[in-house]
Amino acid sequence: MTEIKTVYEHIRSNNIKTWILVALFPLIFIALIFLFTWCVAPINQAIETTATVGIPTVILCLAWLGISWFFGDSMMLNMAGAHQIQPDTAENKEIYRLVENVALAAGLPVPRVYIIDDNSMNAFATGRSPKDASVALTRGIIKRLDKTELQGVIAHEMAHIGNRDIRLDMMLITGVGVTVFLGDILLQHIRWGGAVSSSNDDNDNKNMGAILIMVWLAFIVFNALIVPILRMAVSRNREYGADATGAYITRNPHALASALKKISTDARVEKLDSAKSMAVMCIENPMEKRAFLAELFSTHPATEKRIKRLETMSLK
Repeated sequence: MTEIKTVYEHIRSNNIKTWILVALFPLIFIALIFLFTWCVAPINQAIETTATVGIPTVILCLAWLGISWFFGDSMMLNMAGAHQIQPDTAENKEIYRLVENVALAAGLPVPRVYIIDDNSMNAFATGRSPKDASVALTRGIIKRLDKTELQGVIAHEMAHIGNRDIRLDMMLITGVGVTVFLGDILLQHIRWGGAVSSSNDDNDNKNMGAILIMVWLAFIVFNALIVPILRMAVSRNREYGADATGAYITRNPHALASALKKISTDARVEKLDSAKSMAVMCIENPMEKRAFLAELFSTHPATEKRIKRLETMSLK
């Protein structure tokens, strides 16, 4: 017999898992720098190199986060080709009222509402905080879902806003961008900075050249392997959390389950084909799905698993 969990148990479990995964980002990065450096240098030099690399990386991540904090939401809406609607037009009054009602039920400010002119079915939320959040919906999802299903989708997006997932997504996207940039800078320094070419001068220079190469390899492993796996795992946990919170807001988990069944048949948004980082923001992956290691590197849990959780969820 399938175990029935309350919505609170689902939310609490996913929050714990998410913050464990987030904590692993800096811990694994620091561990990789240390372990790779230790392969070619004494332990005290490995510790010194780890501190020298780690502190500037954190500072740059925080600085870039400050920039993206103010401009990230508008950039994402522009990438999706979304345009804002107003409640005073007959065409948009019903959808705006639906968003307004769900926001009130969630105890959150009413977000700005955007429409994406695409006949597929998808949606996402963005913004720095609940006070300045936005919800974007495709034309297809508005036309092809019934009212209760659409309420479930909007509640899912309001859950992301209330749970501060949009802030977390911006942090992860920003952090990844900085480590990729620093890895490229380090590679250029190795190629043209003389660390390797001058390594014949003495043993110290040889050792420094080897350390730089190992630090660069640590960046490569972190950016190419560790980051995608952890980032996708965080995204999947936040989707489960938003499903559970959305079900609590509407008191109707079956409506969201029904919506997900429909959305999964046509979730691709062509405008987002060239914006892979946006996949984590959407209710369903808007990109074409790949079979190879699909579960491990997927931005979203398998739709069947999400539906099963919703259908067996208790709201007590």
